[in-house]
Amino acid sequence: MSQNEPPAAMPDEALAVRETYEKLRSQISRVIVGQDEVVEQILMCVFSRGHALLVGVPGLAKTLLISTVARSLSLEFSRIQFTPDLMPSDITGTEVIEEDKATGRRELRFVPGPIFANMILADEINRTPPKTQAALLESMQERQVTIGGERHALPDPFFVLATQNPLEQEGTYPLPEAQLDRFMFQVLIKYPKADEELEVIRRSAHKGEEEINAVMGGDEIVRVQQIVKHAPVADHVLRYALRLVRATRVREPADPANPRPQIVDDYISWGAGPRASENLVLAAKARAILDGASCVTPEHVRSVAHPVLRHRILTNFNAEADQVTTDAIIDGLLDSIPLDGANPQDEGRMDRVLRA
Repeated sequence: MSQNEPPAAMPDEALAVRETYEKLRSQISRVIVGQDEVVEQILMCVFSRGHALLVGVPGLAKTLLISTVARSLSLEFSRIQFTPDLMPSDITGTEVIEEDKATGRRELRFVPGPIFANMILADEINRTPPKTQAALLESMQERQVTIGGERHALPDPFFVLATQNPLEQEGTYPLPEAQLDRFMFQVLIKYPKADEELEVIRRSAHKGEEEINAVMGGDEIVRVQQIVKHAPVADHVLRYALRLVRATRVREPADPANPRPQIVDDYISWGAGPRASENLVLAAKARAILDGASCVTPEHVRSVAHPVLRHRILTNFNAEADQVTTDAIIDGLLDSIPLDGANPQDEGRMDRVLRA
């Protein structure tokens, strides 16, 4: 390990992150009722230095959730409402001519746009044309924007949390696969349970706005990101994540050692790429550390497979006709791909040997 490389996550560090995570959950729950899995996945994205796409119907407090997370992390929050007339410069900023009244000299000055914040809510991202959607590509990947040939670094940490409404699709511009792939997670926000919805109504009727205490700041978030990034992972965990991703690639020749489930051949037209493998392992490391675990296991990979893969699998017409969702396909993958790398048809061979 080089001198500049942060040390791998040790058990005491993992436990410290776990304690901070519990404090964050406690603060967020003062405003957000339920949605435990959604909060968990957003925080995993934050600690993995990733971006998330939140999909849910209107009225599920997506904006309130993201702003609450930003307040609990002491981050600068910026909301961008994506509309059909939104221009790229409305996001990134623009150059204006400024005149010095004393000398009469004019010069260009860059005025930063709302993208220059720590946590960005890209609200209804599919309602703006591709030209404006593409303005996010450089900022999400390179964490910078280029205006007039000059690069401007974005603040660190930096996260993009985009929302989509799955119901209203008329007049929208679906995100291209290249941009979807840049989101680490696609998080599904569902309706609250009956008792949770009752608590939401009770709070809105009787309580004012709750105060949120910041649990950690930007420097601490960067430190946790380094702990997650350099957490050790055993080879058998890496191979399991690789088998899951490669099994989705119907256009690749079948691997006899890793046979594709039939549900893949029936319903997938295009599988996940290498970025899915990287994000699957990184998310599994975050999941393990938030659990307070000292090592990453295949079970941690399984627990993050749905948010990592659901937006990276392109289904075909048969899936639409049979109403088979990407989550159902991922369920089939998890049921068919063994944890130990053995062929599912060979299960029980060791039992037969022992009985003999």
